[in-house]
Amino acid sequence: MKAIEAFIESQGGPEVIDWREVTLGAPGPGQVLLRQTAVGLNYLDTYHRDGTYPVPLPSGLGVESAGEIMAVGEGVHGLRPGDRAATFGPERSAYASARLVGAASLFKLPATIDDETAAAALLKACTVEMLVERCAKVEAGWPVLVHAAAGGVGLILVQWLKAVGATVIGTVSTEAKAHAAREAGADHVLMYKSDDVAAHVREITDGQGVPVTFDGIGMATWDVSLKATARRGLIVSYGNAGGPVTGVNLGILAQHGSQFVTRPTLFDYYHLPGERAAGADRVFEMIASGAVKVTVGQRYSLEDAARAHADLQAGRTTGSTLLIPEHA
Repeated sequence: MKAIEAFIESQGGPEVIDWREVTLGAPGPGQVLLRQTAVGLNYLDTYHRDGTYPVPLPSGLGVESAGEIMAVGEGVHGLRPGDRAATFGPERSAYASARLVGAASLFKLPATIDDETAAAALLKACTVEMLVERCAKVEAGWPVLVHAAAGGVGLILVQWLKAVGATVIGTVSTEAKAHAAREAGADHVLMYKSDDVAAHVREITDGQGVPVTFDGIGMATWDVSLKATARRGLIVSYGNAGGPVTGVNLGILAQHGSQFVTRPTLFDYYHLPGERAAGADRVFEMIASGAVKVTVGQRYSLEDAARAHADLQAGRTTGSTLLIPEHA
């Protein structure tokens, strides 16, 4: 099978993304040949591209995709040609019309989950499952602060928190994104570029602050997160959209009330096969039940990935973004 795939030979801006045509042979032991119908765009992809997370070069891009299995290699069990499947990595090279991928990284899709939903949601929703249920262990009745509440992860995070009974305070950058966050269920929406977010959070929580802050922005909101989080509260810093948090003086956590901070990554919580399977099953259950609705805010052709990267980093996207191969 012939396919096109993205690659980078150096790390930098969206312009470093290039394309090549490849011929894919039969899958090797433990591999499948996946014809891809939808590819998910994630902030993680920009970190691999720009060097925030160094990768060996040359490198493929993208970790999230869905499609149809065309062939399976020796030793592959539970998957067969014709099955629909999706993956969120950690293998890169998802920006492709077809590819050889390790079967161990694939999840067979139930009939209730279509390919676009899987590619738009699997990495983000599994991240949310990890953040809410494994990392922060949010309980019903808690007020929780969510930065970037209208982003791909943010919209799912708001819905998931509402499903477990939390009160959600979201921050956004535009009125359109405020509307999206409210539609997802946010109880309070603040404009982080103009509002005094920490002061409003303290007012909403009767001066206490929130027991958990989910911060996918990073350095740009670090000080706000410290000021908005309660005594002995937890700051879950899971992204770098506003720059990585660096040079942290641990004493600052004491000054703000003996706070905790963690910097989780999905693959540490989805390390064992049983952890991965349980997490994906929970995600599929939440989507199938309607508790989590996946919003695809924009679609680009696969070969327009550079423009999609630029739009994502400029804050011009809402919800999840898909890259669609030409044959899909």
